[in-house]
Order: sequence, then C-alpha cells, then structure tokens
Amino acid sequence: MVNVERVELTDEAKELAELYISENVVGRTSMADCQHIALATINKADVLASWNFKHIVNLERIRGYNSINFREGYQMTEIRTPNEIFRDEDGN
Repeated sequence: MVNVERVELTDEAKELAELYISENVVGRTSMADCQHIALATINKADVLASWNFKHIVNLERIRGYNSINFREGYQMTEIRTPNEIFRDEDGN
C-alpha cells in the first residue's frame, strides 16, 4: 500500500536545499531537485523515488545529501528508482 501526503515548501526546506547547493552536492540549476530532497527529508519520507540519475539517484550525490542531513540533525533519506520500490503482480 502506498501512502501519499501533500507537503508545502517551507523556509526550513528552502534552507536545507540551499545547503545542498552551497556545499556543492549539485549546482544551482538543480535547486528544484534539492527542494524535493529537502522536503522528503524534513517530512521523514520512507523513500524518495526518482528517475533523475544525474542529480538525485546517484550514489555520490546521495552521500552528499545524507552527509548534510546527518550533520544538520535530520534522518538519512532513502533515494531509489521506482523499479527498486514497486513490484508488478508477478513479483518482478
């Protein structure tokens, strides 16, 4: 079962996203991606699913996001592709 909750972009999420940028996890053009990750982190999402392999589902970047999250007192955020999360009715 999938639980979906709508969240709003808060000042806290904007500040965390700005940290990702200022610490060079990704460049400024990836601000929307950083806000997405910050919102998932602050709202304690079980997992963030994305097809964005360049800026989100990328081991080096995930380590960068989570390093900042840990240092700032947030939980580590699971970031995966939808294929890693969802299974079809045959279990594949």
